[in-house]
Amino acid sequence: MQLTRHTDYALRVLIHLAVTPAGRTTIPEIADAYGLSRNHLMKVVHHLGQGGFLDTQRGRGGGFALARPAEKIRLGEVIRHTEPDMNMADCGSCAIRPACGLSGILKAATAAFLTVLDQHNLADAARDRAGLAALIAALPGPVAVTDACA
Repeated sequence: MQLTRHTDYALRVLIHLAVTPAGRTTIPEIADAYGLSRNHLMKVVHHLGQGGFLDTQRGRGGGFALARPAEKIRLGEVIRHTEPDMNMADCGSCAIRPACGLSGILKAATAAFLTVLDQHNLADAARDRAGLAALIAALPGPVAVTDACA
């Protein structure tokens, strides 16, 4: 299973906030640090706000912050919110579906994947706060999306 770019960006935003000393940041700050599209990041931040993960404030002095402590944000919850389709394969239109056991196996694998993510929270992902903060601060500015890791 591969997560979408939207989810990748969402996880980066959340981890960034978990290690930001001020606890508040802006779209330009994150976009410039990771070399991400500001327009795409704006959609991600808006979606995270709708999901109750971020408190957002528009206008001068605005920005966004975690809506709850990092310990209270389960990774499985974030993935379920940001991934539009958790199906690993499109079995609905498959000719052999009535006799094939693969769809049940894939559903079980997806459930196991989400179970593991539900056991971890944002604080777990940002456990090395000092190390993450140092790496974020050392980013040279715009970097290729493929060079950065969620």
